[in-house]
Amino acid sequence: MALILNIESATTMCSVALGKDGICIDLEELNDGYSHAEKLAVFADELLKRNSLSSSDLDAIAVSKGPGSYTGLRIGVSLGKGLCFGAQKPLIAIDTLQEMCFNPNVQQTIVSMDRPLLCPMLDARRMEVYTAFYDQNNDPVNEVSPVILDETSFAEELLNQSILFFGNGSEKFQPLCHAENCRFLKDVWPSASQMTLLSEKAYLEQNFEDVAYFEPFYLKEFQATTPKKGLV
Repeated sequence: MALILNIESATTMCSVALGKDGICIDLEELNDGYSHAEKLAVFADELLKRNSLSSSDLDAIAVSKGPGSYTGLRIGVSLGKGLCFGAQKPLIAIDTLQEMCFNPNVQQTIVSMDRPLLCPMLDARRMEVYTAFYDQNNDPVNEVSPVILDETSFAEELLNQSILFFGNGSEKFQPLCHAENCRFLKDVWPSASQMTLLSEKAYLEQNFEDVAYFEPFYLKEFQATTPKKGLV
C-alpha cells in the first residue's frame, strides 16, 4: 500500500494526481496546449499542500515515460527526478499508452464489445501515430511502435477480432477504416488519474528506475528544425 505522486506530461494534457493504494484521491490537470513548464511543478506543489503533505510523505513518484512529446516528457521526467532526489524516493515509469487503457470511457465501452483489442494512438504528426495493442486486462500484446496510417493499416488484425481505437491519433485513422468490427472513442487523453493502479502495482513489485540514468521513451530521436535563410 503506497502514497504515490503521479505525473503525466506526454501530450498537451498537463496532469498530476495523488494516488493512495492505487486509487486517485486528488487531481490537478489542464489541457490547453503545452503549458507544462509553467504548470506542472505548480500543480504538484498545490496537490501536496492541499492534502497537507510534503514530498517526504510520499512513498514514490511516478512519471509517464512515453511515447509522446519530446519536450513534455523531458519536463515531466525532470520534475519527477528532482522530487526523487530531494526526498530520496524511488522513481516509477509508466507506459503512456497502457495508461490510456484505464480511461473510464474505454473500460465502459469494452463491456459492450466482443473481447476487443485496445489500440491507443498518440499523434506523431502527419499520418504517423505511436501505438500498440493491449488486451482486455490492459496488458500489452505487442511492442509500442510508430505506424504510418493508410487504408490497409491493421487490416489483418481486424479480420480476426474487434478493435477499439482511441487517443488523439485515432482521429486520423477513423476516415480510413471501414471495417465493421472497429470502434472509435473520442477525447481519450493520457491522465495522471489513470496512472494510479499501474504505479501502485509497480511499487508493490519494487519495479523502480535508476533516478540518475532514466530517460523517457521517446521512440523517435528529437529533430530540431532550422529556420530558413532570410526568415527572422
